[in-house]
Amino acid sequence: QVQLVESGGGLVQPGGSLRLSCAASVSLFRLNYMGWYRQAPGKERELVARITTRSRTNYADSVKGRFTISRDNVKYTVYLQMNSLKPADPAVYYCNVALAYRDSWGPGTQVTVSS
Repeated sequence: QVQLVESGGGLVQPGGSLRLSCAASVSLFRLNYMGWYRQAPGKERELVARITTRSRTNYADSVKGRFTISRDNVKYTVYLQMNSLKPADPAVYYCNVALAYRDSWGPGTQVTVSS
């Protein structure tokens, strides 16, 4: 089990930006992949973005061109830069990593988009 600590959520106006951080308790090089999911009220949890050990990335169509996932191997941290936030983006965002293909989840951080 990998311990994950998320931060960076909050309230932002439409069109604004936030950066989420997820600090892992193990070296990122030990992980198969790292990513962010989100879950809005009444909806299923969905993949937002993922980055592999080799830094290959994939994004949900709804966030392509607006969100960027990145990693800092020294700080054991994965980031999600979210720009041009829309009213459809509010949700609880969860960090997800896999060690030996076993998933670990962070507790989640709330993102709210409102004017």
